[in-house]
Amino acid sequence: MAKQETPAQRGTVERVMHEFKHGELPRGKGGKVRSRKQAIAIALSEAGASSQRSVAENRARLRKTKRQERAGQTAQAATEGKGRAKRASRDETTRKALYAEAKRRGVRGRSAMSKAQLEHALHR
Repeated sequence: MAKQETPAQRGTVERVMHEFKHGELPRGKGGKVRSRKQAIAIALSEAGASSQRSVAENRARLRKTKRQERAGQTAQAATEGKGRAKRASRDETTRKALYAEAKRRGVRGRSAMSKAQLEHALHR
């Protein structure tokens, strides 16, 4: 970790290492990270404390990571049923059901819309 780590960086490293410990930390190619060294490298990278990147790149990486954490786009959030993972119950709604609701509400152009577009049009 960097010599002067911020509380935000410390929290990110703790989250990533927690995900690794519980076998939830995803690898880039699919699967889960099994190496502790690789987990540490990922944690430092996400926390913006990498010695391989410039100060500007590290800051940008930390901002991106915090934005993902707030949106619930982490492996930990998905496993614990928070954030995006919680929205999975909505995804069980079929396109046919969404189309019927769009028809009832009078959404224009609904016949050419995909499931994702119907959800967006219905503000789901």
